[in-house]
Amino acid sequence: MAAGSGRFAARMKTPGDPAIELAEGFTSRVVGRTGERVGGVTWHQAPENGACFADGDGWIYVSNSEIPLLGGVSALKFGPDGSIRSGYRILSGTDSNRAGGATSWNTWLSCEDTGRGRVFECDPYGHFAAMPRPAMGLFRHESAVCDEVRQVIYLTEDHPEGCLYRFRPDDWGDLTTGVLEVMLGTGPGPVTWARVPNPSATDAPTRDQLPGAARFRRAGRCSTSGGFCYFSTDDDRVWSYDPAAGELSVLYGADPRLLAGAGDLFVTPGGEINIIDADGVVTSLLRLDGPEKSIAGLAFSPDGERLYFSSRTGGVTYEVTGPFKG
Repeated sequence: MAAGSGRFAARMKTPGDPAIELAEGFTSRVVGRTGERVGGVTWHQAPENGACFADGDGWIYVSNSEIPLLGGVSALKFGPDGSIRSGYRILSGTDSNRAGGATSWNTWLSCEDTGRGRVFECDPYGHFAAMPRPAMGLFRHESAVCDEVRQVIYLTEDHPEGCLYRFRPDDWGDLTTGVLEVMLGTGPGPVTWARVPNPSATDAPTRDQLPGAARFRRAGRCSTSGGFCYFSTDDDRVWSYDPAAGELSVLYGADPRLLAGAGDLFVTPGGEINIIDADGVVTSLLRLDGPEKSIAGLAFSPDGERLYFSSRTGGVTYEVTGPFKG
């Protein structure tokens, strides 16, 4: 991949927060800090994966908490000018909620990163109680991403010999019942899928129930774009699955955090957020200084003008505003 020299190439310190270097034309602010009240809620520890949802003239940002036994999800509601209208919990009493994904029907799937981790479907608007979705499997969950065209949800597994799964609901928009499948094959190359006999893993882990299951070193963040499914692994690779061809390939080496947004693919190697364009050119948007620079929870506001993310170990959630569409 070539180094960037375009509009994001030069980063500068921000007067309001010396821990952040930003590309010219961009600004940042803190919207949540662990242990401090924001919009009526105490912001959680270890903020992890997140997403944004349209809400009338504003939007909502939800954020997982990867704390053992006290995980869950918090939400911040923003007005059209970016002001914080309120903050509240949409899931409590769960365990190590690391990652997840937004559904096509505006709910948030929050996944537990434990040996028998569950998927919880949460209402970002706070009107309905979160519900467990055991049909999606009990395992060390990482990401969950919807493919609306094929009406499946891809699920990654945070395990040294983890698998890639897909869940096919009986009715799209209803996750109470459906078929959980695991990818079979060695990859790169042709792959197939087979039904997991026991998604509840009462007798054996889901990854060990079918011979020939494709193995990945801690499959991580996942996204879909252009009909393809992309996911990362801890051996610094990003994989591309083409469901039309039934082919799995290695796209490139990168840090295991992905986000499809604003027409580009954002990655965060270490404490940076970079952009990789269609030609493979990497340009730099943001860098966090200091020892607590693990970045998580990247999500764009619905208009694509604001990017949210968290310094996971630092417990700080940021908003970056700027010419993303430029």
